[in-house]
Amino acid sequence: MEETPTPHIMPGRPVPAFLRPLLRLRRPLTVLGLVVGITLFLNWLPPVQRNEIARAVLARRSLMVSLGLFTLVSLSLLWARGQIIDNKVFLFVNLWGNRPRWLDITMWVVTQIGAGLVAMGLAVYYYMEGQRMPALQLALGTMTLALLVEGLKEIMNQARPYLINTQARVIGWKAPGRSFPSGHTAHAFFLVTLLNFLWQPPFVITAALFVVAVAVGITRMYVGAHFPRDVVAGSVLGFAWGIFMILIDPFWHDWFTAFQ
Repeated sequence: MEETPTPHIMPGRPVPAFLRPLLRLRRPLTVLGLVVGITLFLNWLPPVQRNEIARAVLARRSLMVSLGLFTLVSLSLLWARGQIIDNKVFLFVNLWGNRPRWLDITMWVVTQIGAGLVAMGLAVYYYMEGQRMPALQLALGTMTLALLVEGLKEIMNQARPYLINTQARVIGWKAPGRSFPSGHTAHAFFLVTLLNFLWQPPFVITAALFVVAVAVGITRMYVGAHFPRDVVAGSVLGFAWGIFMILIDPFWHDWFTAFQ
């Protein structure tokens, strides 16, 4: 039986001691912060616009339920395949082959696209340019998706790969918290789905955007932060959340244009 070649292992840097107490409270503080942020954001919106959002969700409830069921079925199928195949694929992506330092750095940089900061940065840019509709969609979509991901992580309670595989390579700091689903991948797919709607680019640009999102998912395994099923689940979740933001757009777009 052919063995998978094991290259030099580069362990991740330990989290500084002064940050460890904060990391224990990271998840509840993150959830609390997101809830407060979304609440303040929705309170900032005029009542008419909040009502339009509610009407949009209710009017499309059948499609929303379908997307939700599709996501749940997809996740359940991935989960049913078991940890053996999942772990083998992770180790292949994480360990196999030559891993020069320049490649590690490149992968770490690419993975930051899914951190959510890119989407919020674009939201600020659109807002400063006077385009408040896309700024609103990016900001609200990113915050609500982050809250959803954190909630799912808490429910699924899946350990990170480096806690299960002692031989796993970790690039950068060891990601704290739980593993399922991949938040970086979810944010990357949400961002490219929404940008494709906002920009209406030619097919080549659309394909390139989704290639970037897929690349983010691959980097999450490469840097040792996620299993393959975490990545696939994150991609489905992010894509579905992007579609959700697109679906509610027509119900309040006209009012928001008039408000500007």
